[in-house]
Amino acid sequence: MCYNNAMAELLYHGKFLNLVREGRWEYCERVNNTGAVMIFACTPENKVLLVEEFRPPIGKRSLCFPAGLSGDEGPESDLAAARRELLEETGYEAAEMRYLFTSPSSPGLTSETLHFYLATGLRRVAQGGGVENENITVCEAPLDDIDAWLAAKTAAGVSIDSRIYAGLYFLQQER
Repeated sequence: MCYNNAMAELLYHGKFLNLVREGRWEYCERVNNTGAVMIFACTPENKVLLVEEFRPPIGKRSLCFPAGLSGDEGPESDLAAARRELLEETGYEAAEMRYLFTSPSSPGLTSETLHFYLATGLRRVAQGGGVENENITVCEAPLDDIDAWLAAKTAAGVSIDSRIYAGLYFLQQER
């Protein structure tokens, strides 16, 4: 049964996603997790921490803030997931992780919600790059020249996640 609505019809049950129909809507539900987190992070040297990796649904590399699922490997708070994902993907730990807001990731396509955090007091303690089969490239982009840096990435064929611009808003507010 689908967790959002007992009246939804299960069309496909996968290891990570369900495809469901509710009336005329077809959408994906996450399986075995409680949501997702995204972390807006900038080093004390004013380098924005972004991650780049190949995304099969769009067939190209994509650039975004560190992010990941919470609760997919057992009980875990969103805050704990945010700290774990920041460390796994970038190799950085945060002295402080402040909750900002929650938003649907793509409300016409999925039931997933994203919990956004602002990481401050960053300290590099590991290499980053993700776990197992994640082939993540850690990018440290200059906050003062971020527009030109993102334009160069776009020109190189990298897809820019629109949530980067929301994160830049919050990072600029912290300055």
